[in-house]
Order: sequence, then structure tokens, then C-alpha cells
Amino acid sequence: MRYLTAGESHGPQLTAIIEGMPSNIRLTAEHIDTELRRRQQGYGRGRRMEIESDQVRIVGGVRHGKTTGAPIALVVENKDWNHWSQIMGAEPTDEPIKRAVTRPRPGHADLNGGLKYKQTDLRNILERSSARETTIRVACGAAARSLLQLFGIHIGSQVLRIGEVSAKRSALSVEELRQVTEQSPLRTADKDIEEAMMRHIDEVKAAGDSVGGLIEVIAEGVPVGLGSHVQWDRKLDGKIAQAVMSIQAFKGCEFGVGFDAARLRGSKVHDEIMHDSQSGFSRASNRAGGFEGGMTTGEPIVVRAVMKPIPTLYKPISSVDIETKQPFAAQIERSDSCAVPAAAVVMENVIAWELACAFLDKFGGDSYEEIERNYNNYLEQIRNY
Repeated sequence: MRYLTAGESHGPQLTAIIEGMPSNIRLTAEHIDTELRRRQQGYGRGRRMEIESDQVRIVGGVRHGKTTGAPIALVVENKDWNHWSQIMGAEPTDEPIKRAVTRPRPGHADLNGGLKYKQTDLRNILERSSARETTIRVACGAAARSLLQLFGIHIGSQVLRIGEVSAKRSALSVEELRQVTEQSPLRTADKDIEEAMMRHIDEVKAAGDSVGGLIEVIAEGVPVGLGSHVQWDRKLDGKIAQAVMSIQAFKGCEFGVGFDAARLRGSKVHDEIMHDSQSGFSRASNRAGGFEGGMTTGEPIVVRAVMKPIPTLYKPISSVDIETKQPFAAQIERSDSCAVPAAAVVMENVIAWELACAFLDKFGGDSYEEIERNYNNYLEQIRNY
């Protein structure tokens, strides 16, 4: 299963084509729109969220609420396109280019992309590299979740840090965690710290600055044996880490105890194995975060990632104009002061996609019914091991 996306931040729409989704999977625009709404929420979002009200149109591969096995085509329109059609239009023009960007913003793709693709208007880089692109990736992840949920795999997240303010990690189940975090503007389960987090965001925003944070995603119900140890590029934790690190502004990823393994002794890092006749094999702990040898252990997958502060600042830092080579304050584009709660939803959905791909690699078939048979046979095999 794979997908490709296209579209710019201020273009007419964002588009995705998903190939390899089995038939007879229930998939509706309403299900995808739920994830798109979640992505737009969260304390610290900017004015763009007041303009856009993201909704998907399914324009291929689904009939009467079920996938057909054909490629799925998804479209999310940019409501702001009306104000940008002359600036971002595809047709040739003899008019002077409006709102050209020649001052690259530190921390963005602007300068590197301009040099690589020989662009004198850096808008051609920033429009595609914008985090607006994650909208359509969330839509693809929502489609993947439709598959996972049929087999009891559920995903949730919690924000553990906003800048200087840390939250207590909750050990709730994914279902319970979602009920709590969906009511939180910070997507945190620690209600005692919410006000401090919001005050911190407000202080940072008033200073014209931005703030990042730490996110944890948990996936429950994942069977043992997804991924593989036999080749480096088949290790599922590696694929998930790559997917997480591909999200704009993400700078670090860890599983289980993660970087704490550098200071802990081996007896405090590894998970002891247990067995009983009723439930089979299990672990006494989940310090590995659900992975050993690139494969799932059957324990919940626990992934944490760091999002850096958004580099578009209303208190701009220094840059150099690519035309005049003179120093200037970096050009400002509309931005959020904190997008960590929204990024948690993006992280959930890019992980959902990787899990769905690994699930199909293991139990693959052309229809839901074929996959279900393969999955049930595998569970029986494990029970009899």
C-alpha cells in the first residue's frame, strides 16, 4: 500500500491517491473529516485555522461507503484559494509576480530548496514544504485507521511537554486517553498543568516567538510479529521513526524508555518474558515500547517525538536576501505560535499508515474477508506455539 500527495499551501487543493487498499473496507468522508477537524484544533493555532474548515471529498475508489480495491482519490480544497488564484495560478502570465519571496527564513526549507531547484522566488519552495501538506497525510492516515480498527488496533496520543512546562504521563488505555485528551486544548491528560501550558504559549506569542514540545503516541491491539528482522528496511520501528521524522518541524524520535536507555542498566531496559496456558506469551514490562528486533512484541507501541518551535516568527531573526545578498529580517508568513497539539494528530496518523502497511504485508489480501481469514489463522498459530 502506498500513497502520493500533491498541492501547495495556497493552491486550489491538496490531493492524494492511495493504491493498495483492500476492498470491502468501510470508508466515509465523515470518518476522515473527524481526523481533519482534530488536526485543526489546539491552543496556539494561527489565523489560517479561522479560514480553512478542512473537509475531504472522496473522488475515486469508494462506492456506497466501501472501498472497491481500486485506487482511492482524496481531495481537500483550500478555502483561501480565492485570495491567491492570481498569485499561485498554474497558467503563464506576463504580469509581475506578486508576493515573491527572496528572503529565506531560518529553520525552513526556503534557502536549501531554492538552491537545489534553482528558484529565484522562494515561494515555490515554501508553498510545498509548508505543514499545510500534513492535512492530506492525515486524510490518508484516517483511511488506514479504517482498516486497523476492523482488527482491534486503536491509536491515541498525549502531549507531555509544551516548551518549559512538562505534564505527567498518563497510563490510561488508548480509549480512556482519547476521551480525556479530546477535551483538552493542549491534548494533554494532565489537567493540573493545562493553564500553565496556555500561559506559557501566551507569553511566548506576546514576545513574537514560538514554542515546541514533546508528544507521545500509543497504539494498542497490535499483534506480535509485524515488521521483520531479516533486512534493515523491513524493520517496522525504523519505518515508523522515518515517518515521524518526515513531519515538518520534528527533530527526534524514541520508543519505550528511548534515550533513557543510555543511562540505565540492561536489567532496567529489557522486558522479561512470561507465559501461561490461557494468554500465551507476554511481557512483564514494556520498556522496549512494543518492539524487539524490528518486530512488534504484542505489547502497546509507545513512540515519543520532539517538535521544535515553529521557525516562522513574528519577531523575525536575521537572514540574507538572495537577490541583493544584503542582510534583512526574515520574511514573515502567517503562522502558529504553537502547533504541538495539532502535530500530535498528524503523528498519530502517519504511524497509523505505517502500521496498516505492515499489517497488510503480514496478512495481505485483496479483500477484507481474505485478510480476516489470514489474520485469524495467524492468531491460531500463535496460540498453539
